[in-house]
Amino acid sequence: MLESLITSKTRLKLILKFFLNPETTAHLRGLATEFGESTNGVRVELNRLTEAGLLESKQKGRSINYRVNKKHTLFPDIQNIVKKYLGIDEIVESIIKELGNVEVALITGDYAQGIDSGLIDLVLVGDIDKPYLQQLVEKAEELINRKIRTLVLDQEEFAKLRDKFEKEKTLLLWRSEE
Repeated sequence: MLESLITSKTRLKLILKFFLNPETTAHLRGLATEFGESTNGVRVELNRLTEAGLLESKQKGRSINYRVNKKHTLFPDIQNIVKKYLGIDEIVESIIKELGNVEVALITGDYAQGIDSGLIDLVLVGDIDKPYLQQLVEKAEELINRKIRTLVLDQEEFAKLRDKFEKEKTLLLWRSEE
């Protein structure tokens, strides 16, 4: 769907990377390497997105770091579109809300770093019916055309691993309001 609206594959990759996880910062050469594209092609699209105000750039030494402009009026809308495109909204609705006692839900790995690898690492904390979770995951995978790998933790296990999750890039999907 987005491929027909955004015809530049590089621009689409940049939008996915920065809008999926708004804490992401990156520089030109790193992005070119990650995307397997020329620095010139990536530079052109970074400039376009920066000129549109969707990205911010900041000089750091000899390189320029880019990050999403969270103050842009379209930021929440574009982020919601990206989540829908990747199917993350489907994960939240079809898995987390139906499981009952989910206290925290995180995305880790590639997607938390803004990379659409086709594998979503989902961490769930709470008292969860694992066989039912597997059924929901299988349904969600069909809907979003991506694999979902789950890790279920109780509060004690999560407390032990909390530092690890804080050091890694993670994307918080859900936290119970208790």
